[in-house]
Amino acid sequence: MYYETKHDDGDKTYSGLHPSMSVEEGQVDHGETTNGGLHRTLSPRMIHVISLGSSIGSGLFITTGKSLAQGGPANMFLAYLVVCVGVWANLQTLTEMTIAFPTSGNYIDYADRWVDPALAFGAGFAEWLGWTSVFASEAMFLITLVNYWADGVVPKAALLTFFLVLCLGVFLLPTSIFGWLEYIGSLVKMFLFIFVTAISLAIIAGAGPSGYVRHGNTWTDLPMFKNGFGGFSTAALLAIWAVGDQVFIGVMAGEAESPHYSMARSANFVPWRVGIFYLVSVVLISLVVDSDDSRLINGSSVVSSPFVIAAQDAGISGVPDLINACIILGILALSLECIYLPSRILRTMSLQGLLPAFIAKVDKIGRPRWALTFTAVAGTVLTYLSLSANGTEVLNWFISITSASFFTNWAIIAFSSFHFRAAIRAQRSQLFETPYAWRSLYWPLAPVTSLFISSLLLVCLLYTSIKPVGGGAFTAYNFFSATIGLIVIIVFTIGYKIVHKTPWRDPATADLITGHRELTAAELRFLDAYYERPLWWRLGTYLRIC
Repeated sequence: MYYETKHDDGDKTYSGLHPSMSVEEGQVDHGETTNGGLHRTLSPRMIHVISLGSSIGSGLFITTGKSLAQGGPANMFLAYLVVCVGVWANLQTLTEMTIAFPTSGNYIDYADRWVDPALAFGAGFAEWLGWTSVFASEAMFLITLVNYWADGVVPKAALLTFFLVLCLGVFLLPTSIFGWLEYIGSLVKMFLFIFVTAISLAIIAGAGPSGYVRHGNTWTDLPMFKNGFGGFSTAALLAIWAVGDQVFIGVMAGEAESPHYSMARSANFVPWRVGIFYLVSVVLISLVVDSDDSRLINGSSVVSSPFVIAAQDAGISGVPDLINACIILGILALSLECIYLPSRILRTMSLQGLLPAFIAKVDKIGRPRWALTFTAVAGTVLTYLSLSANGTEVLNWFISITSASFFTNWAIIAFSSFHFRAAIRAQRSQLFETPYAWRSLYWPLAPVTSLFISSLLLVCLLYTSIKPVGGGAFTAYNFFSATIGLIVIIVFTIGYKIVHKTPWRDPATADLITGHRELTAAELRFLDAYYERPLWWRLGTYLRIC
């Protein structure tokens, strides 16, 4: 199964998988042989481009308007800056573990093997519920976007059914098809970002029949820190909902051709992508739209997008239609992520014994059938739920659930990192001595930062649940609505611990073997050639999209 290969330096010998074998054949990972293995069909190019556009959807182009309306320009910028720093810290922390153990399901596996199975169950349930809620919320956004043209002619139930059939039908096909659709969706989202950035700069310079040069009056004539800490808290929770926890790339490593290459590049590049996309956007938004514009309040349709509002005010026609079309494509791409990721989470939980074993089964073309089925059913139920209640109220519930799940899992990933390092020290593991081993930059800077930002977001959540923005009085209903996601995660984690009496992992005996992936000879040659290239050439590869 393994063979010895000489490295280019001539004096070291490393073990690797035979190039003709798949990774799944060369390692056994929590029941992969019994249940069938996922296929490594996602190329580095796919993962690189998908990482450019992953988690970018309505949160960037629409709900940033709600952040501006409730927090003001300064609060909005600080909120997104804090979340973008959190993305960097989270990916630095996660990538160190993922490159060594590229398992589909990712940090759920790590929480189980290095901390406590109950924490893994809580993390997995939080991630599954959070992303399934995003799926349902994107369906609600799709209705308002289509109605920009249809004006309510098409029944909501018909639109939701079309959305579900289109998105769920993709997963009847091989994973490679999903990869290509995500690839195309990411290109559309990048185009839209470049387009709205160019339009915003033109508007600032005075473009349009009714345009005028902007001098930053939106910062000086109106409160920069609107609604104080409450405004910041609201903007921060909307920011993490919009940005996402960014673990999508880590989960994809379980089906990547070269996890080491793909994940290392993503850890370096994704935080810059998130920072540029979101921080540039919020700065431009704060310059082209007043925070007291009444059109921002709704925050759920293209007409409340700050980019569209600015174009309309400048008299630039055609922009809303183009933005609307691109956002619809972006929402569909993001919705596919929202089924892919939680289905892999369920499969990992099954492989770890946290859920029934049959959920882990994979068919001949690499699809986790039962995990996809349960996720699709839950996504369908949540999607149709919006038909039986106030749409805005349901959307707010989904956002609360998702925000809590994302920052909770940041904390769990950081906690797992400390136990991972403790296991390495206790067992004197040589894991970081292997060729091209990847370490988190200035560890423990990243996990400490993740824990700090997660704690800050928890304070924001509790603050807004007790003192809602807008001056409303405290009510039990408002408190429950804001904290429902956090309550569910805590109850499920503690409940699993009590019922199953799960053991706390001892660093001296924690699993540092199962799922560890040695670099193949082909990967070693590729990485040798890659790092022999000059720095400017390697930096240029981050900009390639084909």
